[in-house]
Amino acid sequence: MNFEKELEKAKTFADMFEIAKEITRQYLGMEQYGLMVGVTDLGAHSQGFIGAFYSLNSNMIIINKRPLARILQTNPSLYNYYLFHVMLHEYIHSIGSYDESQTRQLVYEISEHYFGANHMVTQLALNIGKFMPNLTYPIQGFQPPQDINIEFVKGIDRKNTNYIN
Repeated sequence: MNFEKELEKAKTFADMFEIAKEITRQYLGMEQYGLMVGVTDLGAHSQGFIGAFYSLNSNMIIINKRPLARILQTNPSLYNYYLFHVMLHEYIHSIGSYDESQTRQLVYEISEHYFGANHMVTQLALNIGKFMPNLTYPIQGFQPPQDINIEFVKGIDRKNTNYIN
């Protein structure tokens, strides 16, 4: 499977999530079933933000929609790469990699293996800070969430939910 082409033609969160799952399954021989993915505003700071997190207790990945909105404003071509990077990172947490630095290293290794050293996905994994102007708002201080309702992504875990109508 050509993951670079698959990522280019991905149109939805679910499409990108399937790519992240398949890459992880091929590279590590592991996968996680029954995950949910939600999107909400987790707020931001002028110096950074929480891009997403994996909740072990609920088997859920929550993605911060604030940086996604900022990317669409400043550099829309970065959107799919960033979203994929975040999903891959959190999916690797879901399979049992809870150490943050170890997970970052693994995401980098996987990204380089499947996309090459110069691909944007790999560059994000190598140094996401380099892209901060496209990910954060220039307003100083903490910007609290404006709406904390979680929007659940439909079509996640397609292979394992075909019994649900």
